[in-house]
Amino acid sequence: MSVGAGFSYKKFVHFALEQTRHRSTLVPHPSQEKFKFIKPNEDNTVLSALSFSTSKVRLLRSLTIEQKNSAQVLDFAAFSEPEYDLPIFCANAFSSPARSIVVLDLNPLYDTTEHKDYREKYYRNLMPLIHKYSELLPWGGKITSESLRFFSPIVIWTIFEPTEANLQALYSAFMDYYKVWLELMDGAVRETNEEKIDRNREAQHKYLTWRAEKDPGYSLLKKLIGESGAKDLVREFLFEGVSSLGTKSFLDYFPEYAQEDGTVNRKRSMAGKSFGTRPWDVHGRFVGGDASC
Repeated sequence: MSVGAGFSYKKFVHFALEQTRHRSTLVPHPSQEKFKFIKPNEDNTVLSALSFSTSKVRLLRSLTIEQKNSAQVLDFAAFSEPEYDLPIFCANAFSSPARSIVVLDLNPLYDTTEHKDYREKYYRNLMPLIHKYSELLPWGGKITSESLRFFSPIVIWTIFEPTEANLQALYSAFMDYYKVWLELMDGAVRETNEEKIDRNREAQHKYLTWRAEKDPGYSLLKKLIGESGAKDLVREFLFEGVSSLGTKSFLDYFPEYAQEDGTVNRKRSMAGKSFGTRPWDVHGRFVGGDASC
């Protein structure tokens, strides 16, 4: 199965929405009305945007881009309400006829190296998942420490030829990871301590602020729907909440990116260590992997 031969990431979205409906009521999110009829500049391209909420999920949203006989893109994420400290479900995939680049993860709300209790709570029992897929979907090669910032010990970061077998392995992994995330959601107990809720809200806002600034798909979106449309889609749909969950800016959270003139240093991501192998051990502890500068 090549990407141009009938493959679609929409079946990933369909699976996730059906699984969620079995467990809770999906209510259209306010952002859906604005973005569900996005029309790209290119006739051979279809953009589909869907967004929902549930009693525990603040935002469940998906964006698929389909370019005839060319690229297929999936950007799917689920963010809990601040009353829960659930990891953020994240599936990003870009497939051309030649290769697919994928990140599939339960992004931690809190750094799993600094917050060992969070790692134990959510990832200790999930390590068999990455063992199951580490050969089918192997580590994708060198990646910077910046890119690892919001990855968990069970992240699948991989690059492969989009054969039928590889795409099926990815679909299988997506189903497994999403079902696990739904189980975590089912078991999540609502936090009542206002201080902890505020901390969860700020942690999610920090994540949204990072992702909105660093979105790797922005250049493609800008090409397809223009600069203004791309900015709106990133801030009001993909990472909705970046303007409402908090007031801190990117440089408030990440001052190391500030340049002398007060702007963000966009070249900084090229500096620092890179990791050529998985930098977590079988227990989910960060060990550094095959790092180079």
